[in-house]
Amino acid sequence: MYFCTIFDDMETKRETYEALMPQIEALVNGETDSIANMANVAAVLHAAFGFWWTGFYRVTGEGLQELVLGPFQGPMACTRIPYGKGVCGTAWQRGETVIVPDVHAFAGHIACSSESKSEIVVPIWQDGEVIAVLDIDSKDYNTFDETDKIYLEQIAKIISKTR
Repeated sequence: MYFCTIFDDMETKRETYEALMPQIEALVNGETDSIANMANVAAVLHAAFGFWWTGFYRVTGEGLQELVLGPFQGPMACTRIPYGKGVCGTAWQRGETVIVPDVHAFAGHIACSSESKSEIVVPIWQDGEVIAVLDIDSKDYNTFDETDKIYLEQIAKIISKTR
């Protein structure tokens, strides 16, 4: 399958997401391996928006009480995040998307990189449980908003269809 990731003509964030959605659907359609799908989705989002860090943490570990680094694009990252800790662990614990305009103002933020300034974390649900989170960091403050939340939650639903 040929996949096109040219977004130079997009004027707004919404237009870029709108162009991405059918491409992501086609990319993961028929692929049942969630790791492969997470890897490709991280790469597509990272290329389309130029985020600082784009990736996934998967719920795993003894008693399923920690997030373990999954496929990502960007600089090295924290390998394990406990339940309820940092932005990722908080999104997992709450079971909802967390948008942080300034990570330095977020109590308990886990600084995997001092370059990160803002962050969005979206839980990925399967069979009534959070199985992973999509984590995106920016080098700029106030990068993420309701538009990101809407579309990234749709992408999380696409990912949740694979095992």
